[in-house]
This record gives sequence, C-alpha cells and structure tokens, in this order.
Amino acid sequence: MNRIDQKFQELRARKEPAFIPFITAGDPNLQVTKALILELERRGADIVELGIPFSDPIADGPVIQASYYRALSKGIRLQDVFAVVKELRRETEIPLLSMVSYSIVFSKGREVFIQKALEAGFDGATIPDLPVEESEAVLRAAEERDFRIVCFVAPTTTPSRMDQIVKKTQGFLYYISVVGITGVRDNLPQDMRENILKLKELTNKPVALGFGVSTPEQARAVGRVADGVIVGSAIMKEIERNLDRPLPEMTRAVGDLAARLAIGAKGKIQS
Repeated sequence: MNRIDQKFQELRARKEPAFIPFITAGDPNLQVTKALILELERRGADIVELGIPFSDPIADGPVIQASYYRALSKGIRLQDVFAVVKELRRETEIPLLSMVSYSIVFSKGREVFIQKALEAGFDGATIPDLPVEESEAVLRAAEERDFRIVCFVAPTTTPSRMDQIVKKTQGFLYYISVVGITGVRDNLPQDMRENILKLKELTNKPVALGFGVSTPEQARAVGRVADGVIVGSAIMKEIERNLDRPLPEMTRAVGDLAARLAIGAKGKIQS
C-alpha cells in the first residue's frame, strides 16, 4: 500500500488528524534537509511535504520563495533532491510528498518524473500550477504506479470544478484555506469549518488544510475538523531564523516548534 494511504488509514483508526509539515529541499543544504526530516518525524510529523525549489512559484509567499532562492543559488537541482530522499529511505519510512512545479514534471516527462520520484522514495506529489482540466495524463501515470497526485481546492473553487477535483485527487484532498499565497496569518478564516464539512460530504478521501496555520492553537482548531494539518511558512520561518546556528541547534529549534504544532493538531494542548 502507498505510504500516504497507509498513514491516513492508521490515523483514522486512532481518530487523529495527520500533522504534515512542509520544508524546502536544500535550504540551507541537503544534509540539513535530511536531518530536519528525521527530526520532524521524531517530533510528531506523520507525513512530510518537501518543496522542490523552483524559480517562479505561483502559490508561495515570501518566506517559502526566499527559501527556494537560497536553495537554487546553491545549485540544488531535481536529481539532488532525489538523491537525498534515496538516502533518507535507509533510515525512515515516513510518507514523503513532493511539491513540484508542472514545468519540472513536464520537462522530465510525466512518466519519467513519477518513476524517478518513486525510485527515490517519494510517495506522491502536489503540483500547484497544474489545472485539474489538464491533469488526466499525470493522474493516469500516477495511478498506474501507485503514486499519489494530491489536488487542491480553494474557497473560490466553483461547484463544477470542485466535483472534478474531489473525484480526481489521489491520497487526500488539499484544502487551501484562504485566497492568495502561503504565509503566516494571525487568524484562520471564519468559514474554514463550514467549508471542510462541505468537502467531507462530497468525498470519503481525507481532507487536509494548509495555508496560514502557524500556531498550536490554530493547528488544534484545524485538527478538530480536518483529517490533516499542513504547516509550511511557520516552519520555514523557524529554519530561516536559525540558518547561522550549528546543525544540532537548528534541528532542535525547528523540532521544538514542530512538536508544539503536532501536539496542537492532535488536540492535546491545554485549553
């Protein structure tokens, strides 16, 4: 069974949401990325989303854009990311999801990208710039290889497109909580709960929420209704704050934040 499917199955049996942190591959370097993923798993991550650096991301805010720039400026390329994931697979079975631009997938060839990602140890991908109307070939190639393409739905998605996306997404459904780009926000949208419940009426697939979650309290609010809590910019800000510290200190600082967010997502923080 695909690791993403297996993890959600396990968590549903325990009635727990998944905690899914995002980090950028190669920021500040790939060995730090490897150490961070292992630390995130130790501190409560159920799945890790690993961003493949790209020069022109369409959905990412300034924090993640800056991390992509730092990685690209050091020459990080797709094959380097695949290599470090392959190394990681000697030490962990945590589900790994790549966030990747469709231009990278297309330039490699859809089937080739998916096969190489699988061989490296990835379990699926999110492709923010791939419209559902143009996704059929990628989805078919993924289905044939037990790879998962996770699709996005937003508060502004029309009902007809939502029906398409809900049917086509693989692994889980990624609900973008706000209109706009990724980033830390003080408050979650008031319609978050209502929108997630509506999605759950349309599908039995897990629904995970991302964009804007940055505190344990926000993670708890999301975890009470969603099947997954995705945190990116808050984690990347902590990495950025600790770029000049030795590796053990950086991983501990990021791990401390991740642990608080994981505890929040699971509803275990004190009121």
